[in-house]
Amino acid sequence: MILMRPIAAALASLCVSVTISAAQKQAPSVRHLGTVRFAISCDAAVRPRFNQSVALLHSFAFADAVTGFEAVLAQDPRCAIAGWGLALSAWGNPFAPGLKTADQLQRGLGAVARARTAGPATERESAYISAVARLYEHADSLDQRTRLLAYRDAMGALAERAPADTEATIFHLLAEVVAADPADKSYATQLSAGASFERLFAVLPDHPGLAHYIIHTYDVPSLASRGLEAARRYARIAPEMSHALHMPSHVYTRTGDWQGSIAANVAAAAAARREGAVAEQLHSSDYEVYAYLQTGQDRAARRIVDSVPAIAARLDPTKITTGAPPAAGYFAIAAIPARYALERGDWAGAARLTGTLNPIPFATALTSFARALGAARSGDTATARLAVLELENLRDTLAARHEKYWREQVEIQRMAAVAWLEFAAGSHDDALASMRSAADREDATEKSVLSPGPLAPSRELLGEMLLQLHQQSAALDAFETALRHEPNRFRSIAGAAAAARQSGDSVRARHYASLQRALEVHGDRKARP
Repeated sequence: MILMRPIAAALASLCVSVTISAAQKQAPSVRHLGTVRFAISCDAAVRPRFNQSVALLHSFAFADAVTGFEAVLAQDPRCAIAGWGLALSAWGNPFAPGLKTADQLQRGLGAVARARTAGPATERESAYISAVARLYEHADSLDQRTRLLAYRDAMGALAERAPADTEATIFHLLAEVVAADPADKSYATQLSAGASFERLFAVLPDHPGLAHYIIHTYDVPSLASRGLEAARRYARIAPEMSHALHMPSHVYTRTGDWQGSIAANVAAAAAARREGAVAEQLHSSDYEVYAYLQTGQDRAARRIVDSVPAIAARLDPTKITTGAPPAAGYFAIAAIPARYALERGDWAGAARLTGTLNPIPFATALTSFARALGAARSGDTATARLAVLELENLRDTLAARHEKYWREQVEIQRMAAVAWLEFAAGSHDDALASMRSAADREDATEKSVLSPGPLAPSRELLGEMLLQLHQQSAALDAFETALRHEPNRFRSIAGAAAAARQSGDSVRARHYASLQRALEVHGDRKARP
């Protein structure tokens, strides 16, 4: 449960946190990172660097945060709370689904050990270290979610005991959101945490974590508009950070503001390139290409597709990352060419896709799914069947690794591919039943933060299948449902326009035709059928 009493107490004590102190201005870097005030018992000389490192941590600039916390420890070896910072940095992006690597767990345990050896000077600092230790200890006997919940509860207890500690409250709320049940479509946790974040943000308008976490908290279709103000402000709070420049596009994607997403990711990809943050550059490029494709800007999307191999060659999965984890980079490597083919309806091109060596099974599945769907829809059923078998094997691999979320996503892709295979074989009733089942299961999940959206939403695929069967009214319903989940998508709007026109619904036909024309304002002329 989200604790409300610490919020009120923290709000009452925040007058010290709004402006940058003179000491903070003397930190070793002049980068604009926003304002953080984290009280510590360490030597006064290291406090500015410590605050800067926490600000970097809030923007998921983990490599730079580690450098900062190490510098603090080098100057004050008894600053145990810096070990907490190293441990939390080792965990990486908390919103990235999937299990943490053995290397991350080892680095986290090592940081906790260093912190305890240094000997925390205060009970509060000891509580921070004990809380972060819950993420790493007993990983051989406790699964990752159990450890995450233990960390969440420990941070909640710390926030309860230290109600004036704003940072404890923020990290507790963050843990609540990360641990929220994705199957809970009431979004009770997100709404409660979001309201608390917003109250703090009103008093701390320059805090990078608050802007960042509000965007993540509302990163679902029905809540996304609540994150618009944070999206507009985050890039101004930390204007040199690639992840801060990228994050507004999560809101823009969820609300269908494609030009906003393009602008954000052009800036973010350029900043990531300067930072050497390869996974972040690829991740931003995936969001950028998705937005280009929704507006018919296929030539711009093609330029990104062509740039991927050179960027991918620099991806080092062992490197401590900024923003997006290595898995997001591998995801983008597979997703970008698959999106380019599927969004344009280039079924034969999708069938010819070949995956690169990709260590992430759910990323590999993107290529297999695109190939299966493209092959089935272009009549190459033999290739489609082989790709479906690949999806089955990848699904089973993820199940064996206890990757529950990604196992379900790959199963949904497999079901959709099977539906189109059945359709190609003339088993239309079976195909519709399979496609509806895939759509229902996808509706019960949420997209990962690694992705701007599904390669081909199952509800949209259902609409396209119904349209081919001349069931225009049912197709229109499917497209409209798809648009509630993935707003302003080109193929859903075009499908809805066709379904309404063919069913004689002139009012909705004009409405969707108007929306399609608006999407195509920046698009290439005659780029698609």
